[in-house]
Amino acid sequence: MEGWTEEEIRNKDLMAPCGLYCGVCGVYLSTRDGNEKFRATMGNLYGTKAEETACLGCMQPDPPKKLYGVCNVCKVRDCVKSKGYYSCHQCDEWPCSMIQNFPLATGARVMRRTIPIWRAKVAEYGDEEGSVEWVRSECERYHCSSCGKPLFRGAQRCRVCKKPVADELDGSLQADVDMEKMHQWLTK
Repeated sequence: MEGWTEEEIRNKDLMAPCGLYCGVCGVYLSTRDGNEKFRATMGNLYGTKAEETACLGCMQPDPPKKLYGVCNVCKVRDCVKSKGYYSCHQCDEWPCSMIQNFPLATGARVMRRTIPIWRAKVAEYGDEEGSVEWVRSECERYHCSSCGKPLFRGAQRCRVCKKPVADELDGSLQADVDMEKMHQWLTK
């Protein structure tokens, strides 16, 4: 599939427990591709320096090689790990208050969309392959409906054909990022 390798699709480090699949995250993609301009853009969006805007997936084993600052202190990630799970799809308490009160509306929408899909894929294929099929479905979703080129979560328009894509995907991320709200959520 254009945009992601089979190795990435099977990489559990990228399977964010909340359902915000890391493989379609702009921070991850800019790190993977060594795209400094994109890293700077993502840093500007999230209020971090370009050199701090790097990640190889939020579920990397400890100690992680590169973990984005916000992901490093994520309450959802910590909760999942403390329960011995690797994803919220395994938890009977989902959607919990952490998901319901997630400070980025786009992220909360994605979580509410993806966790039921993850659960359905696991029910159909079993845990290991179901998780991979969930990832595959996320990667397939993040392609331009006009030209077929890969996109990232939060893309406003296709970088190739310039078609507006935000409304087809997750809405406008640019209008959604409020790092003060995110900081408050992380430190409560």
